[in-house]
Amino acid sequence: MTKLPSLSSEAWLNDPALRRIFAALAAAGGESRVAGGAVRNALLREPVNDIDIATTLPPERIIVAGEKARLGVHPTGIAHGTVTLVSGGKPFEVTTLRIDVETYGRKARVAFTDDWEADARRRDFTMNALYCSVDGGIYDPVQGYKDILGGKVRFVGEPAARIKEDYLRILRFFRFHARYGRGAPDRKGLAACITYKAKLKQLSSERIRQELFKLLEAKRASDTVKLMAARNVLKVLFAPAADLMPIVRMAKIDAAQGLAPDALLRLALIAKAPHSLRERLRLTNAEMKRLEVIGSHVTPHPSLRDKERRAVLYRVGAEAWRDMVRLAWAQSKQRLGDKAWRELLAFADQWTIPRFPLSGQDLLACGFKSGPELGQELIRLEDWWIASDFTESKVALLRRLETRA
Repeated sequence: MTKLPSLSSEAWLNDPALRRIFAALAAAGGESRVAGGAVRNALLREPVNDIDIATTLPPERIIVAGEKARLGVHPTGIAHGTVTLVSGGKPFEVTTLRIDVETYGRKARVAFTDDWEADARRRDFTMNALYCSVDGGIYDPVQGYKDILGGKVRFVGEPAARIKEDYLRILRFFRFHARYGRGAPDRKGLAACITYKAKLKQLSSERIRQELFKLLEAKRASDTVKLMAARNVLKVLFAPAADLMPIVRMAKIDAAQGLAPDALLRLALIAKAPHSLRERLRLTNAEMKRLEVIGSHVTPHPSLRDKERRAVLYRVGAEAWRDMVRLAWAQSKQRLGDKAWRELLAFADQWTIPRFPLSGQDLLACGFKSGPELGQELIRLEDWWIASDFTESKVALLRRLETRA
């Protein structure tokens, strides 16, 4: 049997704010442990952000314990046993151990219990079903630590049963495999996900978007997307592009260049018409604007001369320039470490975009009246200025205006 490590020296576990929560719950007679993601991440040596606590105390006693210890008390999900306690300005979700009596999608009718193993068996994956006591001891009722070591994302119990409780777990299976998995995915889990993949259509756009974007940013995103495409899981969400090689290249380029994974850019590579996914994936106005700019201008290429690069960069802005170069590089046939593409990407940081020296007020001062003609003349002058490689001064532009008049 694999020996379980201790987390007693972890800084987050020794945080005085968390210790106050443990002390308050213990004073009320409850047994409490950190549960789920915080324990998983600590064992994986990844950052621990949100800390959730499981306890044997029922919700009403959690509230009393928090008030007695002068903690902030917020019954954020009391029907499901969750009370948020605030200590040192930090919120901690404290949830009573529970079992699912009846499940229907994202929600469930629960019964409270003091059985730690029963609570673990209602969770999705074994690596999310570990608990850590205040002294750093780990409780692992479903062999989650072994799966963490082996990079295996495995459902707790029967995969089909877990999936039927919430069909979002299909996407979560692939997302966790993309982030934490190594080697081939769990065979039984994959088979169950494929069997029930059509049920993804029942999920809300918000939930699909959240899981898909996290998946696209994971370290094994490209391999996992290829797996989902091969098993027709991706097709349930949207029609994927025929060629998935660009996302494979983008992942490698991002890693080589130290670029943060960008879910929207990767989506633009795998979806035939990303603009059409606004409602399906609840894309924001800002995300739609990014996609619009990317698709409506000349795509940067290393063959562009500096003057042409400056003209495109001026039109689209630095952020869109980087987006367009990253997409074009991924779709090209050039080497992943190609110097010309690296220089093209860096061009946005090497040239400061100038400001057009004229405004509508300048034309009004020259006798133009407000209206379409003024706007059109301003556009013509700006085009002239860009064609001069941004060298014409305000005085020179006004002189051209006077000449035209």
